[in-house]
Amino acid sequence: MSEIKFDQSLKQLEKLVEEMEEEEMPLEKSLRKYEEGIGLARSCLEKLNQAEKRIEILKKPAGASPETRPLEVDLGPDNEEMDREETLRE
Repeated sequence: MSEIKFDQSLKQLEKLVEEMEEEEMPLEKSLRKYEEGIGLARSCLEKLNQAEKRIEILKKPAGASPETRPLEVDLGPDNEEMDREETLRE
């Protein structure tokens, strides 16, 4: 099975959220959609982390060490946040 692209994963996740918000559905179906959504969200986050690492490599001056600090990331409607390391460039 080929890997789904970030944009496709994000669109699928948005569609799932809309379906869950608009439809009355049995608990089991809701749980399956929730599990699918969590998988898509994790996939998107991993792809973003990979892109961030690639950008850090491309922007890093030769011989310089990056400075890092915690970054607050909004994870969605529940307003949950998580800390990540962000590379700062001067």
